[in-house]
Amino acid sequence: MLDYYNVLGMLGDEERQVQATARQFLESEAMPDIADYWERGEFPKHLIPKLGEMGYFGANLPIKYGAAGVNNISYGLIMYELEHVDSGLRSFASVQGALVMYPIYSYGSEEQKREYLPKLASGEMIGCFGLTEHEGGSDPGAMRTRAVKDGESYLLNGSKMWITNGNIADVALVWAADDDGVVRGFLVPTNTPGFTANAIKHKMSMRASVTSELVMEDCRVPASAMLPDVTGLRGPLSCLTQARYGITWGVLGAIEAVYQDALDFAQTRETFGQPIASRQLVQDKLVDMVSDHTRGLLLSWRLAVLKDQGKMGFTQVSLAKRENVRTALEAARSAREILGGSGIVLEHPAIRHMLNLETVDTYEGTHDVHTLILGRDLTGHNALV
Repeated sequence: MLDYYNVLGMLGDEERQVQATARQFLESEAMPDIADYWERGEFPKHLIPKLGEMGYFGANLPIKYGAAGVNNISYGLIMYELEHVDSGLRSFASVQGALVMYPIYSYGSEEQKREYLPKLASGEMIGCFGLTEHEGGSDPGAMRTRAVKDGESYLLNGSKMWITNGNIADVALVWAADDDGVVRGFLVPTNTPGFTANAIKHKMSMRASVTSELVMEDCRVPASAMLPDVTGLRGPLSCLTQARYGITWGVLGAIEAVYQDALDFAQTRETFGQPIASRQLVQDKLVDMVSDHTRGLLLSWRLAVLKDQGKMGFTQVSLAKRENVRTALEAARSAREILGGSGIVLEHPAIRHMLNLETVDTYEGTHDVHTLILGRDLTGHNALV
């Protein structure tokens, strides 16, 4: 693991073992074929039970419900190693754990927890998270999906867009406004009549990930499908905070991947009788990559400590997501420049990570949205349009 400031030296033996085990496992099981899956536009579904067996789904949730029960540093290191392979793997695990398992654990009934969490943790069941809509990506308050009470059931009508795992999910956590306009979460089995998932094709990013549109037309679910312990946007936004936390770690793995490949290439590629690693402009790019990775690792490590202490604020997560993702995207672009023409082929990971990170920079709050969140926190004022 790239670690210029020896952050691993501040961690415990168990945390270091989690990282080393994840690196060895993913290098063997996922790395050799990931570029082929990306090129074909397929998610490597055969990895799901293996990832579940390793405990990588909802890893920071309690053992009682089938999860690994690790701390948030170990969880972050798992996200790092998954995205070191590909953003699609980390995104799958983020959705499964932070966006589906976390809200069930935090806001679900005991019956819902026992029914869903062990199966989601093992990978026997796949989940997806339905919040974003066509007209309201950064404005969830404009939600149009409705849940109308009908006897002991609710009828869901509406659609969700850009949903990871949608076409392979067994259950969708759908957020909808009830008769009073209050946002509630519903656990919807995807075989429910009236529920349809449409695959989004022709993507030039996150190709080794399933992305879907969810459509609900008089989709009837029992009242017991509602998460009982949360109302309003606080529910889905708290889930996004959990997912953003994992992203701050994950993208650092992508920086390592593109940096190491660019460094290796620069050491062996010669121009005018000298390796390009001896060129000032190439060294400048490599130094920026390591500097950004080091700063990002320290940010994420501190965020993990605060999270384990119960002191992490969502604005602190916004800062780390904003900084780490944008610097990861810039690192991938720089690596592609160092590689020259070789940077556009999938034998090198730079172009794949670069295109993936264009999406990671957008989802879970764009760079601009996190800027506004931080600006409001610092000044106490909503920014004027």
